[in-house]
Amino acid sequence: MRIVIPGGTGQVGTVLNRALSAAGHEVVVLTRRPTAPGEVHWDGRTPGPWTEAIDGSDVVINLAGRSVSCRYTPANLRAMMDSRVLSTRAVGEAIGAAARPPRVWLQMSTATVYAHRFDAPNDEATGAIGGTESDVPGYWSYSVDIARAWEREQEEAAAPHTRKVALRAAMVMSPDRGGVFDVLSWLTRLGLGGPVAGGAQYVSWIHDRDFVRAVEFLIARDDLTGAVNLAAPEPLPQRVFMRDLRRAWRMPAGLPATRWMAELGAFALRSDTELLLKSRRVVPGRLLEAGFGFAYPRWPEAAHDLVRRRRGPGRGLRGAGRAAVS
Repeated sequence: MRIVIPGGTGQVGTVLNRALSAAGHEVVVLTRRPTAPGEVHWDGRTPGPWTEAIDGSDVVINLAGRSVSCRYTPANLRAMMDSRVLSTRAVGEAIGAAARPPRVWLQMSTATVYAHRFDAPNDEATGAIGGTESDVPGYWSYSVDIARAWEREQEEAAAPHTRKVALRAAMVMSPDRGGVFDVLSWLTRLGLGGPVAGGAQYVSWIHDRDFVRAVEFLIARDDLTGAVNLAAPEPLPQRVFMRDLRRAWRMPAGLPATRWMAELGAFALRSDTELLLKSRRVVPGRLLEAGFGFAYPRWPEAAHDLVRRRRGPGRGLRGAGRAAVS
Protein backbone atom coordinates (compact mmCIF):
# COMPACT_ATOMS: atom_id res chain seq x y z
CA MET A 1 0.00 0.00 0.00
CA ARG A 2 0.95 3.62 -0.39
CA ILE A 3 0.54 5.29 3.01
CA VAL A 4 0.82 9.04 3.56
CA ILE A 5 1.61 10.27 7.09
CA PRO A 6 1.21 14.03 7.57
CA GLY A 7 3.19 15.10 10.63
CA GLY A 8 5.07 11.82 10.62
CA THR A 9 8.45 12.94 11.99
CA GLY A 10 7.56 12.85 15.70
CA GLN A 11 7.79 9.88 18.05
CA VAL A 12 4.56 8.19 16.96
CA GLY A 13 5.23 8.90 13.29
CA THR A 14 8.71 7.42 13.59
CA VAL A 15 7.25 4.26 15.15
CA LEU A 16 4.67 3.91 12.37
CA ASN A 17 7.02 4.78 9.53
CA ARG A 18 9.59 2.26 10.68
CA ALA A 19 7.07 -0.57 11.09
CA LEU A 20 5.04 0.09 7.95
CA SER A 21 8.14 0.50 5.80
CA ALA A 22 9.55 -2.75 7.19
CA ALA A 23 6.28 -4.45 6.22
CA GLY A 24 6.87 -3.44 2.61
CA HIS A 25 4.55 -0.46 2.31
CA GLU A 26 5.51 2.75 0.53
CA VAL A 27 5.43 5.49 3.18
CA VAL A 28 5.38 9.20 2.36
CA VAL A 29 5.82 11.63 5.25
CA LEU A 30 4.55 15.20 5.02
CA THR A 31 6.70 17.54 7.11
CA ARG A 32 7.62 21.20 7.36
CA ARG A 33 11.33 20.32 7.27
CA PRO A 34 11.97 17.40 4.93
CA THR A 35 15.47 15.96 5.33
CA ALA A 36 15.20 12.32 4.26
CA PRO A 37 14.02 10.30 1.28
CA GLY A 38 10.26 9.80 1.32
CA GLU A 39 9.62 13.16 3.01
CA VAL A 40 7.59 15.87 1.24
CA HIS A 41 7.28 19.50 2.30
CA TRP A 42 3.99 20.95 3.47
CA ASP A 43 3.02 23.83 5.75
CA GLY A 44 0.20 22.01 7.53
CA ARG A 45 -2.30 24.69 6.58
CA THR A 46 -2.73 25.29 2.86
CA PRO A 47 -2.96 23.16 -0.30
CA GLY A 48 0.19 22.82 -2.36
CA PRO A 49 2.22 20.29 -4.35
CA TRP A 50 2.01 17.96 -1.34
CA THR A 51 -1.61 17.13 -2.23
CA GLU A 52 -0.24 15.02 -5.11
CA ALA A 53 1.03 12.55 -2.52
CA ILE A 54 -2.51 12.02 -1.20
CA ASP A 55 -4.13 11.63 -4.64
CA GLY A 56 -3.80 7.95 -5.48
CA SER A 57 -2.68 6.85 -2.01
CA ASP A 58 -4.37 3.97 -0.19
CA VAL A 59 -4.23 5.28 3.38
CA VAL A 60 -3.71 8.63 5.10
CA ILE A 61 -2.68 8.68 8.77
CA ASN A 62 -2.69 12.29 9.96
CA LEU A 63 -0.55 12.82 13.06
CA ALA A 64 0.07 16.56 12.63
CA GLY A 65 -0.13 18.83 15.64
CA ARG A 66 2.05 20.79 18.04
CA SER A 67 3.50 18.67 20.84
CA VAL A 68 1.52 18.69 24.09
CA SER A 69 4.79 18.54 26.03
CA CYS A 70 4.93 22.26 26.72
CA ARG A 71 3.76 24.84 29.22
CA TYR A 72 0.02 25.35 28.78
CA THR A 73 0.21 29.09 28.23
CA PRO A 74 -2.59 30.76 26.24
CA ALA A 75 -0.25 31.08 23.25
CA ASN A 76 0.78 27.41 23.37
CA LEU A 77 -2.81 26.22 23.79
CA ARG A 78 -3.84 28.29 20.79
CA ALA A 79 -0.93 26.85 18.78
CA MET A 80 -1.99 23.33 19.81
CA MET A 81 -5.56 24.05 18.65
CA ASP A 82 -4.60 25.71 15.36
CA SER A 83 -1.97 23.16 14.39
CA ARG A 84 -4.46 20.32 14.81
CA VAL A 85 -7.56 21.90 13.33
CA LEU A 86 -5.88 23.61 10.36
CA SER A 87 -3.79 20.59 9.38
CA THR A 88 -6.83 18.31 9.60
CA ARG A 89 -8.81 20.76 7.46
CA ALA A 90 -6.03 20.83 4.86
CA VAL A 91 -5.86 17.03 4.76
CA GLY A 92 -9.63 16.81 4.41
CA GLU A 93 -9.62 19.29 1.54
CA ALA A 94 -6.86 17.34 -0.22
CA ILE A 95 -8.76 14.07 0.16
CA GLY A 96 -12.00 15.67 -1.02
CA ALA A 97 -10.33 17.11 -4.12
CA ALA A 98 -8.41 13.93 -5.04
CA ALA A 99 -9.26 12.19 -8.29
CA ARG A 100 -8.36 8.90 -6.57
CA PRO A 101 -8.98 9.46 -2.86
CA PRO A 102 -7.58 7.09 -0.24
CA ARG A 103 -9.95 4.43 1.00
CA VAL A 104 -9.29 5.20 4.66
CA TRP A 105 -8.26 8.25 6.67
CA LEU A 106 -6.98 7.58 10.17
CA GLN A 107 -6.93 10.83 12.12
CA MET A 108 -4.96 11.18 15.33
CA SER A 109 -7.03 12.27 18.32
CA THR A 110 -6.43 11.82 22.05
CA ALA A 111 -7.69 9.99 25.12
CA THR A 112 -7.58 13.38 26.86
CA VAL A 113 -11.07 13.99 25.43
CA TYR A 114 -12.47 11.88 28.28
CA ALA A 115 -13.28 13.16 31.73
CA HIS A 116 -10.86 13.19 34.63
CA ARG A 117 -12.27 10.32 36.68
CA PHE A 118 -11.33 7.52 39.08
CA ASP A 119 -14.60 5.63 39.53
CA ALA A 120 -15.01 3.86 36.18
CA PRO A 121 -13.22 3.38 32.88
CA ASN A 122 -14.07 5.36 29.75
CA ASP A 123 -14.81 3.45 26.57
CA GLU A 124 -16.28 4.84 23.37
CA ALA A 125 -19.87 3.94 24.33
CA THR A 126 -19.99 4.80 28.02
CA GLY A 127 -17.08 7.21 28.49
CA ALA A 128 -17.79 10.64 29.84
CA ILE A 129 -16.41 13.47 27.71
CA GLY A 130 -14.46 15.93 29.85
CA GLY A 131 -14.57 19.68 30.12
CA THR A 132 -17.20 20.13 32.83
CA GLU A 133 -15.40 18.70 35.87
CA SER A 134 -15.61 20.94 38.93
CA ASP A 135 -12.51 19.62 40.72
CA VAL A 136 -9.85 20.32 38.11
CA PRO A 137 -8.04 23.47 36.92
CA GLY A 138 -10.19 25.45 34.53
CA TYR A 139 -7.65 25.46 31.71
CA TRP A 140 -7.81 21.65 31.49
CA SER A 141 -11.10 22.04 29.65
CA TYR A 142 -9.27 23.66 26.76
CA SER A 143 -7.47 20.37 26.08
CA VAL A 144 -10.88 18.74 25.72
CA ASP A 145 -12.00 21.57 23.43
CA ILE A 146 -8.95 20.89 21.26
CA ALA A 147 -9.79 17.19 21.03
CA ARG A 148 -13.42 17.89 20.15
CA ALA A 149 -12.48 20.44 17.48
CA TRP A 150 -9.86 18.04 16.08
CA GLU A 151 -12.39 15.23 15.66
CA ARG A 152 -15.14 17.54 14.41
CA GLU A 153 -12.87 18.79 11.62
CA GLN A 154 -12.46 15.25 10.35
CA GLU A 155 -16.15 14.42 10.73
CA GLU A 156 -17.22 17.47 8.71
CA ALA A 157 -14.64 17.04 5.93
CA ALA A 158 -16.26 16.48 2.52
CA ALA A 159 -14.65 13.12 1.73
CA PRO A 160 -17.55 10.81 0.84
CA HIS A 161 -15.42 8.06 -0.68
CA THR A 162 -13.01 7.73 2.25
CA ARG A 163 -13.67 5.89 5.51
CA LYS A 164 -12.82 7.99 8.56
CA VAL A 165 -11.48 6.78 11.90
CA ALA A 166 -10.45 9.00 14.83
CA LEU A 167 -7.64 7.47 16.91
CA ARG A 168 -8.26 8.38 20.55
CA ALA A 169 -4.76 7.36 21.51
CA ALA A 170 -3.36 6.97 24.99
CA MET A 171 0.36 7.52 25.61
CA VAL A 172 2.32 5.45 23.09
CA MET A 173 5.19 3.75 24.89
CA SER A 174 8.26 3.11 22.74
CA PRO A 175 11.97 2.81 23.59
CA ASP A 176 12.86 5.66 21.21
CA ARG A 177 14.65 8.73 22.52
CA GLY A 178 12.50 11.72 23.32
CA GLY A 179 9.21 9.92 23.90
CA VAL A 180 7.18 9.64 27.08
CA PHE A 181 8.74 6.29 28.02
CA ASP A 182 12.17 7.88 27.65
CA VAL A 183 11.27 10.70 30.04
CA LEU A 184 9.64 8.39 32.60
CA SER A 185 12.62 6.03 32.46
CA TRP A 186 15.05 8.89 32.94
CA LEU A 187 13.16 10.04 36.04
CA THR A 188 12.95 6.47 37.35
CA ARG A 189 16.69 5.89 37.05
CA LEU A 190 17.36 9.15 38.84
CA GLY A 191 15.32 7.81 41.77
CA LEU A 192 12.40 10.17 41.10
CA GLY A 193 9.91 7.58 39.84
CA GLY A 194 7.54 7.61 42.78
CA PRO A 195 3.86 8.50 43.11
CA VAL A 196 2.87 12.05 42.17
CA ALA A 197 0.26 13.81 44.33
CA GLY A 198 -0.66 10.46 45.89
CA GLY A 199 -0.61 8.56 42.59
CA ALA A 200 -4.30 7.67 42.49
CA GLN A 201 -4.78 9.20 39.02
CA TYR A 202 -5.01 6.61 36.25
CA VAL A 203 -2.45 6.26 33.48
CA SER A 204 -3.64 4.97 30.10
CA TRP A 205 -0.96 3.69 27.77
CA ILE A 206 -0.32 1.44 24.77
CA HIS A 207 2.79 -0.49 23.78
CA ASP A 208 4.25 0.78 20.50
CA ARG A 209 3.92 -2.58 18.77
CA ASP A 210 0.27 -2.84 19.76
CA PHE A 211 -0.25 0.69 18.49
CA VAL A 212 1.12 -0.30 15.08
CA ARG A 213 -0.90 -3.52 15.08
CA ALA A 214 -4.06 -1.60 15.97
CA VAL A 215 -3.46 0.84 13.10
CA GLU A 216 -2.99 -2.08 10.69
CA PHE A 217 -6.15 -3.70 12.10
CA LEU A 218 -8.19 -0.52 11.54
CA ILE A 219 -6.87 -0.15 8.00
CA ALA A 220 -8.01 -3.69 7.20
CA ARG A 221 -11.43 -3.50 8.89
CA ASP A 222 -13.72 -1.69 6.46
CA ASP A 223 -16.61 -1.89 8.94
CA LEU A 224 -15.02 0.35 11.58
CA THR A 225 -15.56 4.11 11.49
CA GLY A 226 -15.65 6.95 13.99
CA ALA A 227 -13.79 7.21 17.29
CA VAL A 228 -11.72 4.24 18.45
CA ASN A 229 -9.73 4.14 21.68
CA LEU A 230 -6.12 3.04 21.19
CA ALA A 231 -5.19 2.08 24.74
CA ALA A 232 -4.19 -1.10 26.53
CA PRO A 233 -7.12 -2.76 28.33
CA GLU A 234 -5.61 -2.29 31.81
CA PRO A 235 -4.99 1.35 32.80
CA LEU A 236 -3.29 1.66 36.17
CA PRO A 237 -3.12 4.16 39.03
CA GLN A 238 0.03 6.22 38.58
CA ARG A 239 1.63 4.86 41.76
CA VAL A 240 1.25 1.27 40.47
CA PHE A 241 2.34 2.23 36.97
CA MET A 242 5.57 3.75 38.28
CA ARG A 243 6.17 0.88 40.70
CA ASP A 244 6.10 -1.57 37.79
CA LEU A 245 8.41 0.66 35.77
CA ARG A 246 10.87 0.80 38.68
CA ARG A 247 10.81 -2.99 38.87
CA ALA A 248 11.52 -3.26 35.15
CA TRP A 249 14.58 -1.00 35.62
CA ARG A 250 15.49 -2.75 38.91
CA MET A 251 15.27 0.46 40.83
CA PRO A 252 14.45 -0.27 44.48
CA ALA A 253 12.63 2.99 45.22
CA GLY A 254 11.34 6.22 43.81
CA LEU A 255 10.86 9.47 45.66
CA PRO A 256 7.25 10.63 45.85
CA ALA A 257 6.29 14.12 44.72
CA THR A 258 3.62 16.43 46.07
CA ARG A 259 1.50 18.53 43.75
CA TRP A 260 3.68 21.61 44.23
CA MET A 261 6.80 19.55 43.60
CA ALA A 262 5.19 18.30 40.38
CA GLU A 263 4.58 21.92 39.39
CA LEU A 264 8.25 22.74 39.88
CA GLY A 265 9.35 19.67 37.95
CA ALA A 266 6.98 20.39 35.08
CA PHE A 267 8.23 23.96 34.93
CA ALA A 268 11.84 22.75 34.77
CA LEU A 269 10.96 20.31 31.99
CA ARG A 270 8.91 22.99 30.17
CA SER A 271 5.86 20.78 30.42
CA ASP A 272 2.52 20.91 32.25
CA THR A 273 1.16 19.04 35.25
CA GLU A 274 -2.03 18.09 33.40
CA LEU A 275 0.03 15.38 31.73
CA LEU A 276 0.84 13.97 35.20
CA LEU A 277 -2.28 14.73 37.22
CA LYS A 278 -5.24 14.16 34.93
CA SER A 279 -6.74 10.73 35.55
CA ARG A 280 -7.07 9.06 32.14
CA ARG A 281 -8.90 5.77 32.75
CA VAL A 282 -9.47 4.70 29.16
CA VAL A 283 -10.17 1.22 27.79
CA PRO A 284 -10.36 -0.02 24.15
CA GLY A 285 -14.00 -1.04 23.98
CA ARG A 286 -14.40 -1.06 20.21
CA LEU A 287 -11.07 -2.75 19.48
CA LEU A 288 -11.83 -5.59 21.88
CA GLU A 289 -15.37 -5.92 20.56
CA ALA A 290 -14.00 -6.18 17.01
CA GLY A 291 -11.68 -9.02 18.04
CA PHE A 292 -8.34 -7.24 18.31
CA GLY A 293 -5.88 -9.12 20.50
CA PHE A 294 -3.25 -7.18 22.42
CA ALA A 295 0.28 -8.58 22.51
CA TYR A 296 0.93 -6.49 25.63
CA PRO A 297 -2.33 -6.03 27.54
CA ARG A 298 -0.60 -5.63 30.93
CA TRP A 299 1.91 -2.98 31.91
CA PRO A 300 4.47 -5.12 33.82
CA GLU A 301 5.19 -7.25 30.74
CA ALA A 302 5.11 -4.22 28.44
CA ALA A 303 7.53 -2.32 30.68
CA HIS A 304 9.99 -5.21 30.76
CA ASP A 305 9.91 -5.51 26.96
CA LEU A 306 10.46 -1.77 26.51
CA VAL A 307 13.36 -1.76 28.98
CA ARG A 308 14.93 -4.75 27.22
CA ARG A 309 14.69 -3.01 23.84
CA ARG A 310 15.94 0.26 25.28
CA ARG A 311 18.99 -1.44 26.74
CA GLY A 312 19.81 -3.03 23.41
CA PRO A 313 21.79 -6.21 22.80
CA GLY A 314 24.74 -6.74 25.08
CA ARG A 315 24.07 -3.74 27.33
CA GLY A 316 23.66 -4.13 31.05
CA LEU A 317 21.32 -2.13 33.19
CA ARG A 318 24.15 -0.13 34.70
CA GLY A 319 25.45 0.90 31.29
CA ALA A 320 21.99 1.83 30.11
CA GLY A 321 21.50 3.97 33.18
CA ARG A 322 24.72 5.88 32.58
CA ALA A 323 23.75 6.56 28.98
CA ALA A 324 20.33 7.79 29.99
CA VAL A 325 21.56 10.49 32.35
CA SER A 326 24.61 11.61 30.39
